[in-house]
This record gives sequence, structure tokens and C-alpha cells, in this order.
Amino acid sequence: MQHRTREDWLLAAVELIKPIFKAKGYEVPSDCQVSCGFASTGTRSHHIGQCWSRKSSTHERNQIFISPALVHHVDVLDTLVHELVHAVDDCAHKHGKEFKKIALSIGLEGPMRSAGAGRALKAHLHQLAQQLGPYPHGRLQVHHHKPASTPKARAKCTECGYTVPMLKKFLAYGPPICPKDKIQMSPMGVWG
Repeated sequence: MQHRTREDWLLAAVELIKPIFKAKGYEVPSDCQVSCGFASTGTRSHHIGQCWSRKSSTHERNQIFISPALVHHVDVLDTLVHELVHAVDDCAHKHGKEFKKIALSIGLEGPMRSAGAGRALKAHLHQLAQQLGPYPHGRLQVHHHKPASTPKARAKCTECGYTVPMLKKFLAYGPPICPKDKIQMSPMGVWG
């Protein structure tokens, strides 16, 4: 089966995953919306999926986001299953006892905050991935540039090594006098 967009693929995946929940007595909301996008914590976090409760949306639907950093179809399905557990629970219990009860029953395992498919569920997800065909998405390479840190302004005594941090508002006065050696201290770091 060929899907034109990621969202078409994800919505078709939800339909194929629903029977997994139904077999254990849980109902996936029929009007879940699923998109490829970053979690509300942004690109710097380790979150690869997020589900929003129905009360968070003006049209009262769960909204699920799957990270664009995921590209392998089984990883996407694994994350989607985790987020659908939140949708079933309408995000009421975060990763607590109710979430755990649902997650374990459908085959997720591991710490609940990062629960993923166990062996049997993973095998089933491989079968579903074959039915869905390729995930029409290219991995988004997210680069994080660390801002260059500038050394903070300080003053140090050349005799005894006593060092003090300098507040910006006092930099114009120059380095202070060492209380022990009574000599002007040397500036260190950025004083400009």
C-alpha cells in the first residue's frame, strides 16, 4: 500500500493498531489526530512522541505528534502505540498505574515513561509495517549549536591567588584591591 503523506500513513497505522487495543478491552478514540511534529518541549528534548488530551483541543480530539527525527517505520509504530495508550486514557494518568495497566496488557514493556513494544508486539508491528508500506518521510537532521560560552569577569590577586567574581555594574571601576596583599588584582575573563 502506498501513502502520499506521513499523516495518511499515520492515520492508516492507527486503524491497523486499534484491534490490538480492542482485543484487550480498550477503545482507541475514533477521532484521534496524528501528525509528524516535535513535542512541546522542542527539538532539544529526548521526546519522540506526545499525546495531548481532548480537553487541550478546541475540537475535543486527542492530538498525537510523532517526532520527525524518527524514520524507521517500526520505530514510528512503536512510538504511536505508546501515544495511543495516552489517548485511550485521555492523558489523565500520565505514566501512572492506569497507563501501566493498559500498556502492559497490549505488550509494551520497560519503564513506563519510555515503554516500548515487547518481543511479541514488535513482531506484530513488523507485520503491520509491511501492510502499510514505506513511511513517506525523510529523517529531519536537527543540529544544536551550543552558544560559545564566554568566561565571566573575575579578578585575581597575582600574589596569593585570591579570586573574586565581578558584577557587570562594577566593571567600569576596574579590578579591586586584594584584601590580604593590598595590591590591585588582575582582571580575568571578559570585562567588556
